Amino acid sequence: MGPATDKGSHVAEISYSDFNLGRWIRMNARNSQCKIWQSWPLVLLTVAGMVLALNGTRLAHAQALGWEGETGVFVTPLAYTASAENQKVHAVAAYHFLNAGPIIGNFHEVSIEVGLGKRVEFGYTHEFHVFGGDTNLSPLWQNGFEILNGKVMLVPENAGKRKWVPAISAGFLARTNVCNAGNYLAEAGQSMPSGKTDGDIYAVASKVVPTKPIPIVLSAGIRGTNAELWGMGGNAPDWEARAFGAVAFVFKGPGKSTMIFGSEAAQQPRHPLNLPTLNIPTTLTYCVRFIPSSKYKLNFDFGIAQIAGRVASLVDLKARHQVALQMSYGF
Repeated sequence: MGPATDKGSHVAEISYSDFNLGRWIRMNARNSQCKIWQSWPLVLLTVAGMVLALNGTRLAHAQALGWEGETGVFVTPLAYTASAENQKVHAVAAYHFLNAGPIIGNFHEVSIEVGLGKRVEFGYTHEFHVFGGDTNLSPLWQNGFEILNGKVMLVPENAGKRKWVPAISAGFLARTNVCNAGNYLAEAGQSMPSGKTDGDIYAVASKVVPTKPIPIVLSAGIRGTNAELWGMGGNAPDWEARAFGAVAFVFKGPGKSTMIFGSEAAQQPRHPLNLPTLNIPTTLTYCVRFIPSSKYKLNFDFGIAQIAGRVASLVDLKARHQVALQMSYGF
């Protein structure tokens, strides 16, 4: 962020050294944090109730959910859906954790995704945020928010018995009550910041290339988004078209286990709402997925995410090599 010319300058021009939002903001942030942690039991009971209500016959294998709840890699969606053989309705639950560094703080998410047949899925995710410890910048990341998603497979993989045809899907994500970064600054001074709404609309193609002895998974897509870093950076100034893609290699592990090593890239809008001097880079992840056995219903993911480091000459968010964990369980 560029230096401020006077104390009344626009928030986008406030320098790092002037970025102390004051005691009243920190007090409001801590009070809001208490409220969100009090909602843990209600959200977990809701997810548990949905899972129990949708639990059908036993699952032969499990799908893994991405960061925002859709069937995916770590932060990008795949064209596949949450489906299971001999199940018209199939549910997958997941827990996600991201250590976003000492300034942004930590994120916890709980997700439930429901597959209808083989071509449709929809789901809900609640994101919880634990504050960072920087008195100047950490208050810009407030409480978590709600995420709704849906996906429809338009073309199944190998359609028409053509082995080169990828699965092609279209989907959406809608986030509500997003009160981070520029969103929070836009509402600074309000006793009860309401946050904003943002979303994604995307198309994605995914293909398993059955090379021996190591199959390869390829995926690529484009999304229209008005969110910065999937809402963790608040809103973007406007809708933009952003590309994403992933590649993964499938290895046989000990026993009947499977190890999948992959990497993703996801373009981000250049800067958050109200903060035009920031420069948000493309997000990169390096991840591994462990599937103990096709008989089990559990997947474990571990990843390193490159999110945002020095986004301006005087602003380092210290979030360039962040640890993330995910666990998905199919019913």
